[in-house]
Amino acid sequence: MKAVAVNHAEPQGPPPGAETLPLVTIVALCYNHAPFLAAALDSILAQTYPHLEVLLVDDASTDGSATILRDYAARNPAWELHLLPENQGNCRAFNQAFRRSRGEFVVDFATDDVLLPERIAQQVACFQRLEPDYGVVFTDAELIDEASRFVRRHYRRDAAGLHPRPASGWVFADVLSRYFISTPTMLMRRATLEQLGGYDETLAYEDFDFWVRAARHWRFYFLDQVTTQKRLHPSSMSRRGYRPNDPFLASTIRVCEKALALCRTPEERSALAVRLRWELRQAVRWGNFREGQDLYQLLQQTRAVRPLDWLLSCYAALRRR
Repeated sequence: MKAVAVNHAEPQGPPPGAETLPLVTIVALCYNHAPFLAAALDSILAQTYPHLEVLLVDDASTDGSATILRDYAARNPAWELHLLPENQGNCRAFNQAFRRSRGEFVVDFATDDVLLPERIAQQVACFQRLEPDYGVVFTDAELIDEASRFVRRHYRRDAAGLHPRPASGWVFADVLSRYFISTPTMLMRRATLEQLGGYDETLAYEDFDFWVRAARHWRFYFLDQVTTQKRLHPSSMSRRGYRPNDPFLASTIRVCEKALALCRTPEERSALAVRLRWELRQAVRWGNFREGQDLYQLLQQTRAVRPLDWLLSCYAALRRR
């Protein structure tokens, strides 16, 4: 499916009765997204949900993104534009906008992605059917390349179901052991973010930490709809996260430390051990031997060490010398 686009019509006010619906805040975060900005911002304009608060945040882009954002803000005066003078990183930039926002629900929207027109309406309707202890509704996504060509869906589908298998409800152990949530599809309850104090600004990325801390206290719900187009980039953070000296791995270790402190049962510690074991293998594979030893020490605290884990820790210790 191609990226959504709309004509640049004159902005209109919300339809009658829109103010009775929950306000949804879209924090549109941009850093050097100029080639993709029009499709992203047009997809906000194309939303069928009428009660939106839009905050445009440019994190000191160097590619002309600010000019495009100024143009859209001028033509949509209800949108707030924030041009940050220095690069803050996603966590801090999001938090600054979140603290200014008012919405009952919040979307962290990277402006190289695309929202499908029914996205917000579908997720708000889902929230309204759920108990108030649900903090997140997430969905399936289409993955597109830099030319907006369809690549695949986030979840593979066959006779056995969806892969990776999505989890709903109390998903704390699930988020410890495996990746299954498409981050750009999340609609978050404001109360959830407020309880957490927003994102952890000391980290290089936000999603794993948010899942761990939120899932301890809030339920998550998987809505089986495609609501978002997530853009794939060859140089994305997840593709370079295990290169030596990249802050991605250090953040992952910090989140695993938090997760260990939050574990309450042997089953949860076993779930965390699955994650730590995988991270240990990646760290050693990419030559992050000090981090490998840190991960092994955390793995020991789960009381789930296997012989291969011990051998990898010995190898990492030898290579550090």
